[in-house]
Amino acid sequence: MKRISFFLILLFNILYSNAYTDDRFKTWLDEFKLTAVKNGISQETVNLVMNDAKFLSKVIEYDRYQPEFYEDTFTYIKKRANKDKVTKGMSLYNKEHLIIKEIEKKFSIEKELLLALMGIETNYGKYLGKMDIVSSLATLSYDKRRSVFFTNELLTLLKLVDQKIIDKDILYGSWAGAFGNFQFMPTTIKNYAIDYNGNNDIELKKIDDSFASAANYMNKIGWKKNKPCFYKVELKQNIPTKYLNSSAKKLKNKRKIKYFKKYINQPEQYDFDENLISAIITPDKDIIPGSKVLSPAYLVFNNYEKVLKWNRSLRFALAVCTLKDKFKNEI
Repeated sequence: MKRISFFLILLFNILYSNAYTDDRFKTWLDEFKLTAVKNGISQETVNLVMNDAKFLSKVIEYDRYQPEFYEDTFTYIKKRANKDKVTKGMSLYNKEHLIIKEIEKKFSIEKELLLALMGIETNYGKYLGKMDIVSSLATLSYDKRRSVFFTNELLTLLKLVDQKIIDKDILYGSWAGAFGNFQFMPTTIKNYAIDYNGNNDIELKKIDDSFASAANYMNKIGWKKNKPCFYKVELKQNIPTKYLNSSAKKLKNKRKIKYFKKYINQPEQYDFDENLISAIITPDKDIIPGSKVLSPAYLVFNNYEKVLKWNRSLRFALAVCTLKDKFKNEI
């Protein structure tokens, strides 16, 4: 009898919690619609896009349990920059090499980098996502963790629909509101996506528009073709901890390589340009329980930081650059 009572109480609490969340989300949604109109978006578009928005509890679960928060660097990279990824990427490249090489030349962005980005983001279009982007963005905007960021993304999305740049009926993608072969967020679409094939429609699930948009993005933010991304290094015990970056938000205490050489074991084995500005990252240090303070460690450069602008994750940028280098040995 006590057991039945316990489950009845538990069921009541779950139902009450869901109803409470639904009511609060509806209140937030009504307020957001007013904000959207004040931001210059037509009432028609606001109603058309937002009337069916729902709170998706699964999105909150995904947000709290991202691989960047719990996988060690070795595991993360092995899963995303492996032989299977190279094989699939080469299959796509062999099929689409003419347009990919054309885009590489036009935007001065290596085809290997573009293949790496697409491979890690969507496994070459296999995992584009099936989530309702509007509801995903609304859920994350309603949530407190990164409300300002996702509110801006949702407003940008509404403006793109209002301006007929994006069709509201194709807004299905990742749980975080990203879309297409390279998982562009709305502000990225607004600032960097282009209609490369000239058909008056930006189609980010098509090779030409998506590759050109990704190349345009990396070009505009300052990626330098044929420059290094990182070196994996072994650090000496005497390195001051202030030089160890474990957060992707902003890399601190940068120095020229020639300054850091005294803290690196066997620096002569690397083909260093000693005048390159660099930073040192130890990506597991503050994330993985029981991890070593000085290992793994990487000397990272300007191009690495450009990948961080794409996705603010130390491991993501390492995986992209690793896969990029593997393609260089294949193409």
